[in-house]
Amino acid sequence: MKFFQSLAQQFSGKPIDWDKIEETLIRADLGVPMTTRIIKKLQEREAWSLLGISDVEKVVREELSKALPRETKPVQPTSGKPRVILIVGVNGTGKTTSVAKLAHALKQDRHSVLLAAADTFRAAAIEQLHVWAKRLDVEMVHGQYGADPAALCYDAYQTAEKKKVEFLLCDTAGRMHTKGNLMAELQKVKRVLAKHESTAPHEILLVVDATTGGNALSQAREFHNALGLTGLIVTKLDGSGKGGIVVAIQEQLGIPTRFVGTGEKIDNFASFDAHEFVEKML
Repeated sequence: MKFFQSLAQQFSGKPIDWDKIEETLIRADLGVPMTTRIIKKLQEREAWSLLGISDVEKVVREELSKALPRETKPVQPTSGKPRVILIVGVNGTGKTTSVAKLAHALKQDRHSVLLAAADTFRAAAIEQLHVWAKRLDVEMVHGQYGADPAALCYDAYQTAEKKKVEFLLCDTAGRMHTKGNLMAELQKVKRVLAKHESTAPHEILLVVDATTGGNALSQAREFHNALGLTGLIVTKLDGSGKGGIVVAIQEQLGIPTRFVGTGEKIDNFASFDAHEFVEKML
């Protein structure tokens, strides 16, 4: 059930139970600030009229739309230099698959892509990205199991620059956002890439699973504090009813959702569309 359908049931001629409404909004992962604002707006309307379903929908639509950017910033190549996109996230969010999907989307737009298998902690991760690289017909730079991820990304940049590749996508190892030593390793990757070009990596995208709710907000906060995220790739945004976390992260941390994964197929991936997102939420 969409969260709005559940919310609408609270306005079916019965006395309004504001606690129940608050619970419904929180369960949709919209976050406390957004929930508080929506309830306040609804209560303001109730003061001068009887609230109907259309009133509720209008308020929710307005507040969600105000919280989200009108346009999604596109990923564009950098003139004369590889544009470096660092992909980060915890284990199990679909990070490596998202890297492949982004590579596919860029190729569909006629851009050249190089993959860097910087998840050197798991041999299986290197193999997984290799399978995707072959399937997508893109080149991949990889090292030995246990190799230094920062050194590998440094070498990958040199390869991308030499071959005049437009986009370098660096797939990093999944790591818990609470592990300081692993976050420090990502900071090292960032510093090493900046040795090639001061503005690299140009994008740092965090992959989060929409179904993890508030945990995704915690992940975004820690990764953003450590690295300075430029956006999110949100996976499993395919009818789970948990997409509200997109709003919470945007509103509380100012991190926009750039791409969404809506299924398992390689083309189940698209730029985030705020209008479409709000329509699906409602």
